[in-house]
Amino acid sequence: MASGGLTCVKYLTFFCNLLFALSGILILLVGAMVQFNYSHYSNFVSDHIWTAPIILMIIGTIVAFICFLGCCGALKENSCMILSFAILALIVFFFEIGLGIAGYIKHAGLQQIMEVQFNNTMKYYNEREHYRDGWTLLQTELDCCGTYGPADWEAIFPNKTIPSSCCPIINLNEAEVCTVAHANNDGCFHKLLHILDSKTLVLAGVVLGVAGIQFF
Repeated sequence: MASGGLTCVKYLTFFCNLLFALSGILILLVGAMVQFNYSHYSNFVSDHIWTAPIILMIIGTIVAFICFLGCCGALKENSCMILSFAILALIVFFFEIGLGIAGYIKHAGLQQIMEVQFNNTMKYYNEREHYRDGWTLLQTELDCCGTYGPADWEAIFPNKTIPSSCCPIINLNEAEVCTVAHANNDGCFHKLLHILDSKTLVLAGVVLGVAGIQFF
């Protein structure tokens, strides 16, 4: 009877560790998805914020590895491996809580950080190729122009035509130039802010949600 009870506990522990491992894989996948889909907008967000998806990927990998130790320890009834799992899981749990809270704090200051980056990338548009490439991609993908509108480009480059990526409706192959009259009226700032704002909340929510599952 006692042996059967121990067997039940062993497999229950294994099942819980397996769930934790899946939660680690979930964190890894969410971080990878954000990094893959939105990293090309990194010119418009400071580097210390854009490291969040990378940190999530690292945490997800660590959680999956720790839970692998727990699963092996449960099946082999190895007390040393189970103890190592418990200690490491506790450390990761507190780290996840800290990261989730930091995500919400960074979310609050995202707008101010982006305003600085938008101004810098527009100011040095002609001097730095990666800024030009970033603006071209941003304006093309989001159907927008300038920070708050096409007039921003006129303020930076008076008496010059604005970037062709502002004007999707004209055929540049016919030697036409992009002007404010043909440009998208929507600015890029609020469009990108809405995207990154929601993704920041998702990342923080996933981390805190997984930490909550691990706690209970």
